[in-house]
Amino acid sequence: MEKKKVLFVSQEITPYLPESEIAEIGRYLPQGIQERGKEIRTFMPRFGCVNERRNQLHEVIRLSGMNMVINDNDHPLIIKVASIQAARMQVYFIDNEDYFQRKFTLANDEGEEFEDNDERAIFFARGVLETVIKLRWAPDVIHCHGWFTGMIPLFVKNTYKDNPLFANSKIIYSVYEDQFKNPLNENMINKIAQDGINMKDISVIKEPSFVNLSKLAIDYSDATIKGSETINSELESYMKASGKPFLDYQPKETYIDAYFDFYNIF
Repeated sequence: MEKKKVLFVSQEITPYLPESEIAEIGRYLPQGIQERGKEIRTFMPRFGCVNERRNQLHEVIRLSGMNMVINDNDHPLIIKVASIQAARMQVYFIDNEDYFQRKFTLANDEGEEFEDNDERAIFFARGVLETVIKLRWAPDVIHCHGWFTGMIPLFVKNTYKDNPLFANSKIIYSVYEDQFKNPLNENMINKIAQDGINMKDISVIKEPSFVNLSKLAIDYSDATIKGSETINSELESYMKASGKPFLDYQPKETYIDAYFDFYNIF
């Protein structure tokens, strides 16, 4: 029997970024799921504070090279890869000079969030999916971690819905206590609509706040997980009211086995 394939998409993975709840899960969950017999691929953004030399990142020429148009501008997609030897696991990085060549992740050193975080999230989501297509790798489960991955459920179920690689993919979205303070660019809804998406299908992000962006991700996911012990109460209620499979918060001691069992409901 062919191994079930799980695609992990995370906004943070340690050791490439400092340890955080998302970064630790991004590092140890894929390893644990691989050790339990599933085939995995793992993606994260190549934020400028990721040390390429120390972590031995290198560009994958055969996967790089395409341009993606966002807000009428061309942005080259660069794919890099590194290995976590102890885990026998590769991590793919989505890179672009316009969006990711900064010394910080989502905000500057004064805590001011970058004005183009909306476009960065769109580029990252599309970059992940385009790379998976180039790999000719059909994921059975796509597990998204952190708000920066929130466009992936929408794109899989809409822009890429006719691609046979994603025909049977089930999407799980984990909600964390990783809120951004200010709404993203107010024109975000128009930028997404340029990808052939009907405006009414994304009307919830007319105001692209953290809550509304998360609701959009939940709407287009097949199941949800409470990733942090405490999350936004409105989102927790929204997840439970959706009628979709829901997994409550799991501590460090149990989450890998609990997530493994949760993947198997599909």
